[in-house]
Amino acid sequence: MKSLDARGWTALALILLLVAVPPLARTFDQNFYLLLFTRVVIMTTAAISLNLILGYGGMVSFGHAMYVGIGAYAVGISSFHGLNDGWAQMALAMAVAAVAALAIGAMSLRTKGVYFIMITLAFAQMIYFVAVGLSRYGGDDGLTVKRRSDFGLFGLKDPAVLYYVALAVMLAALWLSWRMVNSRFGLVLRGAKSNDRRMAAIGFATYRYRLAGFVVAGTMCAVAGVLLANFSDFVSPATMHWTRSGDLIVMVVLGGMGSLFGPLFGTVAFLLLEEVLSGITEAWQIIFGPLLLALVLYARGGIDGLLAKRTERGDG
Repeated sequence: MKSLDARGWTALALILLLVAVPPLARTFDQNFYLLLFTRVVIMTTAAISLNLILGYGGMVSFGHAMYVGIGAYAVGISSFHGLNDGWAQMALAMAVAAVAALAIGAMSLRTKGVYFIMITLAFAQMIYFVAVGLSRYGGDDGLTVKRRSDFGLFGLKDPAVLYYVALAVMLAALWLSWRMVNSRFGLVLRGAKSNDRRMAAIGFATYRYRLAGFVVAGTMCAVAGVLLANFSDFVSPATMHWTRSGDLIVMVVLGGMGSLFGPLFGTVAFLLLEEVLSGITEAWQIIFGPLLLALVLYARGGIDGLLAKRTERGDG
């Protein structure tokens, strides 16, 4: 059996740390860290979904946070009308996100490059302003989720239960991403990123493969939105603003695009740096920006690339 490299060991250590967060937080009476890492695992799921199309498919979507918002509003609106069944809310969120991703992807994927970026941004902002105009559900002020989702055997009212459910979803997203990327579907997706014309010339309907990947990524991201609404007990149009999509892109780039554990590394680094730097100054982005720029310039593969280079030096 092949031993783990630096990336594998780092990812395993992070996952074990994440598993141990609730008992450690309660032992030392530090519930702040439970809340912080709940947000980390939820946003990691969203970043994994984006990495599927950005890192492996080369589709730079500047509206991916829209699907987080769709998932969140599926919980908020259904709860507003008295529906608190978690399975129904999850199914609703995934169905709406899949239909939205299918419609948006069908049009967006007929363009490439900067045009694809701009059209995904335009669709996301359109949905954002639709949410702002929903005055019955709070409009720009957002909507309070009065009761968290109930999945029958368990509910998400207990912060520890919510955390472990979010962690299980994150691990399931990692597994699904690994399975897809290493399947025939994933090979075609990566091939289309490398040379779309050549893949089409040898007989692959790359448009259909890329559209399928786009729909899967949007649906997966909506699941993160369901969990985020339960975590914050609040939904807002700000969740799907283009700046949130930018944050997701930064997480993927920071961790390493097109790598299995890159979204995990990037999300942990981004949110922890944000927490530390925002405690130093309100203008924490002034410090974070140069750090990100240096990483992009000198470590093209992000954190995952740095760990890979460490492994290569160790083997040498």
